Amino acid sequence: MIKVINIITDMNIGGAGIVLQNYFAHADKEKYDHIVILPQGAMLSERLRALDVNVIEMPGVRAKSLDIPAIKAFRQKFKELKPDIVHTHASLSARVAARQYKKCVIVHTRHSVFPQKKYKKTFPLKQLLGCINNYYSDTIIAVSPAAGENLTETGTNPQKIVTVYNGVEAVRKLSNDEKAELRRSLGIEQDDYVCSIIARLVPEKGHIYVLEAAKLLKDLPLKIIIAGSGSADEELRAYAKTHNLDNCIFTGFVSDIAGIENISDFQINASYGTEATSLSLLECMSLSAPVVASDFGGNPYIVKDGENGYIVPQHNGAALADAIRKLIENPEKIKQMGETAHKMYETNFTAYVMAKNIEKVYDDTWRVFNNGK
Repeated sequence: MIKVINIITDMNIGGAGIVLQNYFAHADKEKYDHIVILPQGAMLSERLRALDVNVIEMPGVRAKSLDIPAIKAFRQKFKELKPDIVHTHASLSARVAARQYKKCVIVHTRHSVFPQKKYKKTFPLKQLLGCINNYYSDTIIAVSPAAGENLTETGTNPQKIVTVYNGVEAVRKLSNDEKAELRRSLGIEQDDYVCSIIARLVPEKGHIYVLEAAKLLKDLPLKIIIAGSGSADEELRAYAKTHNLDNCIFTGFVSDIAGIENISDFQINASYGTEATSLSLLECMSLSAPVVASDFGGNPYIVKDGENGYIVPQHNGAALADAIRKLIENPEKIKQMGETAHKMYETNFTAYVMAKNIEKVYDDTWRVFNNGK
């Protein structure tokens, strides 16, 4: 068996943790001996143990990429466990320790996309950042071509990068009665269309542009569900109140978003930062719902404009409103795009497809390492 250690230093369950959870639901446990190292008390631990994954909670490991004291702790753990592959999720400390250990290959996943500052894309910092990624990784998984471009523009060797899209489990479909009850509880009328934005309420998720769109859509039978919490919560609610946006419903944090996804005729994504391959968009596609999304990051790679939804310019509430209006004024388009979305999900974005693609990366990287001995 090939021993693989995954390392993720998040205390909470974010996108990377959900991706890891989805992977282990379909991992080949006969070919790979998996261990996951997490900080002590990490919320992801119990979820992974429920999938029969060997989890090690390491004291002293902090939720940061470069933690100098953690390097020694990781190196000692690798000497003890003797991994063939170390797969890191943001932890540069673990990559440094793995390279010092020398007897394993290093796979690193880039989960996010950021607008890169100019100084990171020019000499000398570009060369320094590139050297770090190139030396401390044998293969880098980019969860979107946009994530790969993010890396290459700061010096990473493109030959080290492999695109593996995120994958999700299909969302359980609710009965008509369950959906009707949820709509009633949220004050949604029988004839209302419903769209949702499911994201942390932070500026880079672009909620303010959703509210700007809502101002332009008051004449339509539409409710916009804003699900999530975050630092921009009070500001956004105040804006909605000031502009009498009765077509917007703030739910706050929702632990199980499947219900909201089920009653959404389509979903919105207005991000202008961090978005690589949005899990909530993929989940809605599994329910045959189209998407209206900004042109930032990985969105254009999962939303084909005019096929399974619309791509609109980021920072543009009017363009977002126009796309939403086009869907609502053409219900047949919602159905056609939803069917296309589901086909695209089944072909490219299931958790199973993602798991097999990750394991191909493991196999290819391990083969190259052994042939080089």
